[in-house]
Amino acid sequence: MCGRLNVINEPLCRIVSAQLGISFKTETNKDLRPTQIVSTVGAVHGELQQLDLPWGIQPDWANNLIINAKAETVAVKATFAHAFEFNRVVVPCSGWYEWQEENGKKVKYLFSPGESDVLYMAGIALNEAKDLVTLTTEPNKQCSEFHHRMPLLIPDNEVLNWISGEGKSVYKLLDNQFNETLTIKNAD
Repeated sequence: MCGRLNVINEPLCRIVSAQLGISFKTETNKDLRPTQIVSTVGAVHGELQQLDLPWGIQPDWANNLIINAKAETVAVKATFAHAFEFNRVVVPCSGWYEWQEENGKKVKYLFSPGESDVLYMAGIALNEAKDLVTLTTEPNKQCSEFHHRMPLLIPDNEVLNWISGEGKSVYKLLDNQFNETLTIKNAD
């Protein structure tokens, strides 16, 4: 369900800076976890900027930290609707981890880009753009063997639309089925 990220600052920083036209800087963290600071890109007063946000929210009504929202309902759920409308971000990363039980042991797998060096996960910035929740969706065929959800991944050429677009062009990205081949390897 994407509860751990892999962030390798080079070539990630160089590629994101070039693709988005901003100065993007982050530290390598091969096991980035909820509550830790995640480097994202969003729009502030109409301009793309890096936003460093803690991953997860703890609403009064929730027993646990909420780190993910379903793409299928993010636009209508009271907790997320405002942030979806006004504070969409992307999380540039080198990959994410899933675990699968094998022979009575949990085995850690790294999901990373197959063709490029960057994945852009969809996210929203909540609480006046101070906290991050990432979006998940139904898994593609490749990921379904490991989990019943996967991150909502935004294609490189749709990142600006995801962050700053409006109406149908944004909603269609919620249904985006990521069909690029991912590299999946044992990370234990």
